[in-house]
Amino acid sequence: MSTLRIGIVAGEASGDILGAGLLAELKKRFPDIYIEGIGGELMQAEGCVSLFPMERLSVMGLFEVLGRLRELLGIRRSLVTQFGQQPPDVFIGIDSPDFTLNLEGKLRQAGIPTVHYVSPSVWAWRSKRVFKILKTTDLMLTLFPFEAKFYQRHGVPVEFVGHPLANMIPLEPDLSAARTDLDLPHGQRIVALMPGSRGGELKYLAEPFLDTARWLLKRNTDLVFVMPAANQERYDHLRELIDRQYSDLPIVLVLKRSREVMTAADAVLIASGTATLEALLLKKPMVVAYRMAPLSYKILSRLVSSQYISLPNLLADAPLVPEILQNDVRPEVLGPAIEQALLDSDEQSELKQRFSEIHLQLRQDASKKAVDAIVQLLESRGRLSGDAGA
Repeated sequence: MSTLRIGIVAGEASGDILGAGLLAELKKRFPDIYIEGIGGELMQAEGCVSLFPMERLSVMGLFEVLGRLRELLGIRRSLVTQFGQQPPDVFIGIDSPDFTLNLEGKLRQAGIPTVHYVSPSVWAWRSKRVFKILKTTDLMLTLFPFEAKFYQRHGVPVEFVGHPLANMIPLEPDLSAARTDLDLPHGQRIVALMPGSRGGELKYLAEPFLDTARWLLKRNTDLVFVMPAANQERYDHLRELIDRQYSDLPIVLVLKRSREVMTAADAVLIASGTATLEALLLKKPMVVAYRMAPLSYKILSRLVSSQYISLPNLLADAPLVPEILQNDVRPEVLGPAIEQALLDSDEQSELKQRFSEIHLQLRQDASKKAVDAIVQLLESRGRLSGDAGA
């Protein structure tokens, strides 16, 4: 068999994690494989030739995207040209739907099978995008069961694969070992501050989270705070901010290692996003917060039809964790919510039990199931012989 060619694009850190797991599983089955597109450090470590830095796709907010639109369109045109000249056997778009779905549509028109890994939030807002997905995507791979049901109702080929993190994270995380590894105190309560990995998230959340730490410390003098930075650029930004405005706080800044930071914590103050799923799988009481540009929020809040924004609440279809948005993201609101999360109560025990149930539901060996579905698509299109990849 000739070399299997994979085209793939991920646009942010969470997609890089998913893509790396997927590529590792593909390489097991197809040792002679060539992978190119856009990926971060983890995907590149699995052999992906990244044609552009992944960070160039990481943009949040409606109007923030407009400022980068010319660059994003240029990157997409370059990818269409590259994949047109060297067609992959399959193209896989990971999340970042505003970028990847349009790319998938152009490649599908050129006869390249397309897969989308991680459903856009069509069940929450802009539900008419499902009709675009029907035209652009040959196979949708969903991380969560409620998403697959939505696509089945609309006739989109879909496979629920579970979430790779549910297999990677143990059912019983080791708090003590994480504290030892990070050189954190064992006898004090620790709050993880997780304002997000993107520059826009740090802009709107870093200072309110640090202000909340100061509010909490006045009332709870035993607390220690830990904040992970997604990369060196974010680390330098946060280091400068802390040294300039928050040098009075007992705060440990850590480069990467966000999962270890959450494992070591008693409670987590966290930006809405994939990291809330990690916190759930680690069975951590959390408070979820989010802010964005006021005009972006005004528009988006009118479009969203879902009752919840955080993954724990969406997966449970119940308000398991507090969600604090926009103008409420301030110490007087966040602080009491974190104090409640720190309590060792029956309510917190019940919360951790619900988290354990969701963990088991998502533990499907996602990368393997995803590759199974991709192989089936390739076989149906004559891109593989029937026994290839077995």
